[in-house]
Amino acid sequence: MNRTDRLYAIVEELRAIAPRLRTARELAQRYEVSLRTIERDISALQQSGVPIYADVGRRGGYALDKRMSLPPLNFTAAESVALAVALERSLDTPFAHAGRSALRKILAAMPEADAASARELVGRVGLIEVTDSTVQQGIPPLVEQAVQSRRVLEFGYQDRFGAVTQRRVEPMLLLHGKNGWLLVTWCRLREASRCFRVDRMVDITLTDDPMPPRTLPGCDLDIPDHKLRIMAFG
Repeated sequence: MNRTDRLYAIVEELRAIAPRLRTARELAQRYEVSLRTIERDISALQQSGVPIYADVGRRGGYALDKRMSLPPLNFTAAESVALAVALERSLDTPFAHAGRSALRKILAAMPEADAASARELVGRVGLIEVTDSTVQQGIPPLVEQAVQSRRVLEFGYQDRFGAVTQRRVEPMLLLHGKNGWLLVTWCRLREASRCFRVDRMVDITLTDDPMPPRTLPGCDLDIPDHKLRIMAFG
């Protein structure tokens, strides 16, 4: 984990448990760095305006201003376990790391009795690990960020013969199919819509170049005999 990701993770960790404290030693163990590194990280976050305060003493630690935490939530134990199971089965889906962070926030914001019931219930649910070598790898974080921020992405793309071409694309949609995750884009090299297998993308770079408005109807996804289902809330 690089420093930028670690700083973000520390804020999310403190937000999830606020107003409770997390010691520097606990943070150091979680992110596998030294105490001195954690202290520098906390100092950098405080200087950037993040409302983290320190409580000194033997039981002291760091906490985030409770106004940045979630109010109490009325999730049932079964509802929270259902989310945990879905997340565990979806580790290669977009924003899986964000999903785990969200679940920690939910548990931290639940009344203690409900959270305890959820932890007890999840101990009675098991998942068999899949060892099939065809299981797809997760989506690179830079691809997720490109889709989320609508910014141009650069990468090398390896075709089935092993030849690599450099691409500069406008990411439009993450699509799951029989070959795993695909990135639907407007390819600036071909000046046309193209789908790229995520597992064949190498040397990925997220640029600062925003993409112009484009809509899916203008793209030929070339997926005959398949029904395209777009995710939605509600």
